[in-house]
Amino acid sequence: MIGVGLDVVDIERFREVLARRPAMHQRLFTDGERALAAGRTDPVPALAVRFAAKEAVMKALGVGLGAFSFQEVEVVRQASGAPELRVTGAAAALAAEQGVTGWQVSLSHSEATAAAVVNAL
Repeated sequence: MIGVGLDVVDIERFREVLARRPAMHQRLFTDGERALAAGRTDPVPALAVRFAAKEAVMKALGVGLGAFSFQEVEVVRQASGAPELRVTGAAAALAAEQGVTGWQVSLSHSEATAAAVVNAL
């Protein structure tokens, strides 16, 4: 394993940020992530857990904000429904430089908190 990242997001605080800054949806999430969340009664928990995954990828790679665009890490669903990461652009280049050949991701959320764990392999 090359690195592990963990991130936790307070869902209500995240909801407030998204309400104050509607453009954040476009900056943080891919079209696919926004579409998946839009199909839910309350899209914010799905977005919050995906944001946590993006932050966890940064931590697994040992970098901070600004190392790559949030849109370069996308959480998609496998046919089974399990989450999977698609890493592109500068994020993929950074991962390749560090020898990352694969990813593991686990997502969870309650009413109050969203969490993600990412292993860079």
